[in-house]
Amino acid sequence: MVQSLFRLCIITSTHFNVQHLQPMNIKEFRKNAHEIADWMADYLEKVETLPVKSKVNPGEIYDKIPESPPQTGESMEDIMKDFEQVIMPGITHWQSPNFFAYFPANSSYPSVLAEMLTATIGAQCMIWETSPAAAELEEKVMDWLKGMIGLPEYFYGVIQDTASTATLAALITAREKTTGYRSNRGGLRDEKALRVYCSAETHSSIEKAVKIAGLGKENLVKIETGYKLKLDPDKLEQAIRDDLNKGYQPMCVVATLGTTGTTAIDPLKEIGQICETHGIWLHVDAALAGTALLLPEFRWMIEGIDYVDSFVFNPHKWMFTNFDCSAYFVKNKEVLIKTFEILPEYLKTKYSGEVNDYRDWGIPLGRRFRALKLWFVIRNFGVDGLREKIRLHISLAQWLKQAIEKNPHFELMAPVTLNTVCFRLNPDKSMKLQKVNRLNEELLNNLNKSGKLYLTHTKIDEKYTLRMVTAQTYVTKKHVENAWERIITTAQEIINITPE
Repeated sequence: MVQSLFRLCIITSTHFNVQHLQPMNIKEFRKNAHEIADWMADYLEKVETLPVKSKVNPGEIYDKIPESPPQTGESMEDIMKDFEQVIMPGITHWQSPNFFAYFPANSSYPSVLAEMLTATIGAQCMIWETSPAAAELEEKVMDWLKGMIGLPEYFYGVIQDTASTATLAALITAREKTTGYRSNRGGLRDEKALRVYCSAETHSSIEKAVKIAGLGKENLVKIETGYKLKLDPDKLEQAIRDDLNKGYQPMCVVATLGTTGTTAIDPLKEIGQICETHGIWLHVDAALAGTALLLPEFRWMIEGIDYVDSFVFNPHKWMFTNFDCSAYFVKNKEVLIKTFEILPEYLKTKYSGEVNDYRDWGIPLGRRFRALKLWFVIRNFGVDGLREKIRLHISLAQWLKQAIEKNPHFELMAPVTLNTVCFRLNPDKSMKLQKVNRLNEELLNNLNKSGKLYLTHTKIDEKYTLRMVTAQTYVTKKHVENAWERIITTAQEIINITPE
């Protein structure tokens, strides 16, 4: 009798579990999709009222998540409840117009809608055959983008996930071109030390790419910066000559348009002439600043583009396109393809060689349909609409620059060229550096704890420097004015309690 009841309980329990394990059906999906779309709109409507930086402590989210996954399926109502109560408190709101930290990672309404379609279609866009529209839209949109930012017609474009990946692809391509493709066949053991050059202000992804590409961190030569924190061409030339005398092989120079700390612009023409003289691959990292090339008045940044072999910028930073979407251009696509192409039998198609199979244009085989969101953004904003937004963001940085210059307690720490303003609190010019640094660190921490805005910092000549980036999609002058007012108020509170 007991055994029969036990078996009945098991059968009942199993039947109950089967009911809960049924996957969501199309009717439920439609209902939940509408509700989530409403949640998305509500979130974007209220995001500027939320604390910009998450206030949770390390491990706090982790500890709220069960140790084991559920054995039976759960309702979307319960999942969304936990999303709101557990996940959202640990989110820093990059789409808030009060987000002034790091760099913009901008979204926009048309981009979000395109991402929804991309996720729904779920296409694997590795070759033309697997979704012809994805490959051909990517080719066309990259042609559009090339013209929009003023690159020469002879460049070819492909969408990578990030500038870090694009830079790695550039270094590997430069490696193969320099070694006559020997390193792909036999490795680097019989090659001279291959040298890569960049400024001391260049993004950390360059160093990572040098290590991943097997070149060795010791073969990355960081050139001192000169005027306005730009790479110094004279020092670059000297470093190359020194390496040649030592028997090294100069391989690649990475010039930066818009360095991470201060958005300094390296002198492309002078660097390009040096690269041409020595037969060195020139890669340009314009991850943030490349978007400014939409403005004819900023095309001076690419004077010397004819010397460039590869160029990358991120629409997912300042061109209102969801992460990830990095636009990578090369002068010679054959060199790129020869570096990365591998053609196993299962990927052979009758169209091979006639179409762009973009899995041969970079590192990953699998590729998302990234071109769709870029297409949506360009069409919905229009070129003029994009330019209007970018000019606004640059003007906001100039307004902030002038406000800082008028305040005797603050000082600018770097030229303001685009959307990044570097400054610090320095109320007493006789104060020692260490104390000024502590003062500014305290100021930054207090500002970010307020939840009203979010800034980050850098160091310039060991001076702790606040960075404020005025480039979020929906930022207005009022947001910048409110942020500056809070900075002044918070600074005054700190000055009053700081010992003399």
